[in-house]
Amino acid sequence: MRIGYPCINRSLDCIASSTFRLKSYSEEKLKKTVESNLDCLERMIDYNLENRMFFLRITSDLVPFASHEVCDFDWQKHFSERLSSIGEKFRDHNFRVSMHPGQYTVLNSNKNDVYHKSINDLEYHADVLDAMNLDTTAKINIHVGGVYDDKEKSKMRFIKRYKDISKKIKRRLVIENDEKSYSVKDCLDISKEIGIPVTFDNLHHSINGSHYSVEDALGEVSRTWNHKDGPPIVHYSSQLTGKRTGRHADTIDLEDFEGFLEKTRKYDFDLMIEIKDKEKSVKKIIENSLF
Repeated sequence: MRIGYPCINRSLDCIASSTFRLKSYSEEKLKKTVESNLDCLERMIDYNLENRMFFLRITSDLVPFASHEVCDFDWQKHFSERLSSIGEKFRDHNFRVSMHPGQYTVLNSNKNDVYHKSINDLEYHADVLDAMNLDTTAKINIHVGGVYDDKEKSKMRFIKRYKDISKKIKRRLVIENDEKSYSVKDCLDISKEIGIPVTFDNLHHSINGSHYSVEDALGEVSRTWNHKDGPPIVHYSSQLTGKRTGRHADTIDLEDFEGFLEKTRKYDFDLMIEIKDKEKSVKKIIENSLF
């Protein structure tokens, strides 16, 4: 079981998600930005190695505008050696790696332009992981998408489009339950049709649950992951008191986390801590021998 955090390390004086405005796009600016982002990503990997954190979500902004029509630069070729080297470090130290496209990547959108942009974005994410020569345990995590006044039709639209996407996306794509529209049960319904793995998010489940307990939900979700997919991925957070429902806590609530572990100990999974202070909370978990 591996534990980690998403995208940004707040203990370092760099970020791997530096970008720039579209109107100032140039090939030279892109090269410099990506070089800086890769430098920071390597520093994050080294930090994680020192602190026994072997799960990392790579930022979607690693290569700015890579899925936009403005970018005709062959970034895969230009950065091939660097990306391959980073991938080798991940493999050598048995890291689990994931990526999580943003809210505008909606595979079941009822707008064709959004759908086609989503495909381009998923292609980019798959290209990053492929350029690192990572196996199919490195996943691209998305939500099912919108309901558009008819959940069943929207689920079927996701299923149909999944069947049409390229193999390089399909072999990495996983879906996650969300806090408003698609519960664990909804995700499992989709998975039964197309065999896509399901990521379990405990906070979303506490808000938009179904008849499943945490234990039963994780048991059902675990069965959607095959050997080639690696252990199931689980996202953990807790509610920030006094804020909107679903707002992630600023720092780890160790008592709540212990309770979550007690409910899930019989399952093997890799755990992404989605707490605002990121690696700081993961360090607290490790220092308190909770993982």
